[in-house]
Amino acid sequence: MYRDGPALPRRAQPCPAWHRSCQGANLSPAGAETSTAALGRPSSAPNTAPPAGNEAKPPNAPSSAGCRAWRRRWAAPGAAGAAAVRAGNPGVPPPPSPGRDRPHVPAPFSLLQDGETFTYRPARGLAVGDPHTAAAGWAFPFPGVLLLEDFLSRAEEAELVRAMDQDPWKPSQSGRRKQDYGPKVNFKKQKLRAGCFVGLPSFSQDIVKRMKAHPILEGFLPVEQCNLDYLPERGSAIDPHLDDWWLWGERLVSLNLLSKTVLSMSCDSENSIQLFNCKKVTVAVHLPRRSLVVLYGAARYKWKHAIHRKHIEHRRVCITFRELSTEFSLGGKHENLGKELLDIALSFQGKPV
Repeated sequence: MYRDGPALPRRAQPCPAWHRSCQGANLSPAGAETSTAALGRPSSAPNTAPPAGNEAKPPNAPSSAGCRAWRRRWAAPGAAGAAAVRAGNPGVPPPPSPGRDRPHVPAPFSLLQDGETFTYRPARGLAVGDPHTAAAGWAFPFPGVLLLEDFLSRAEEAELVRAMDQDPWKPSQSGRRKQDYGPKVNFKKQKLRAGCFVGLPSFSQDIVKRMKAHPILEGFLPVEQCNLDYLPERGSAIDPHLDDWWLWGERLVSLNLLSKTVLSMSCDSENSIQLFNCKKVTVAVHLPRRSLVVLYGAARYKWKHAIHRKHIEHRRVCITFRELSTEFSLGGKHENLGKELLDIALSFQGKPV
């Protein structure tokens, strides 16, 4: 993690363990940041990232015992603490001297309050601690989020919502209304069939073409579209959740229409981002009106996403596109069924099912 403020004399030592549950985010002073090329890490920090492609797989998060032991060694007093660090990690330099060059920590993770403790900064790829909280002044790399502002014009937005409102909206959970374009799926039994699915709507064809022009969405072939309608009068919201990965692939793409909102990202893991317990860390991703957001990698598989009632101030319409998982793609176990569903979806002749 990085200290968000004036540069400190010495950067906090990075955690030696790669935290798969938090995508290896280290806590370090922000003033020491020199580059965000490698997932927001400073250029002087060791490259401990896993090989490319691993983050697309649903992970099995390991224990964070190594990180806790690291903190205990740092906490050991005087020469004994330094000896413990060097004995357990021969290549690690001794800890900074207390009170002189060791950075000040505002509060331990046990004092963090639930809520939007961090805010995602797209330009830097960092989650930055909110002011007036225990996390103020700290930041950590938050990979797996692509935010494209003004993806549509106001005229395109109005025409898109008008087209959606011509079809009926069905009541859904938590005060939402929905329109589904996709196969009939039983996720619990892992069964699906085309059912009444006859394709994605015609008004989505140009949107999909425009999305695929972005490098991160290269080759994106949506097989399902879900339109959601939120109103504050209905108390609309969606609880924290992870999207299924048996049927749906790595990239989740959502178009935010009519009003701004906040996508709240939270982690169930008890593993730590060196100083902060993941279960008490929430990252707020602010979604402007007419913006497109893509979740992939760590943000897709390790962090739950939600929209809270307090962040629905006016009517909001969201269009979410999902692609097929590798199991239903070329060379996968259910390749033929996947091809059948894609042929239907990309006909762009659909009505809500």
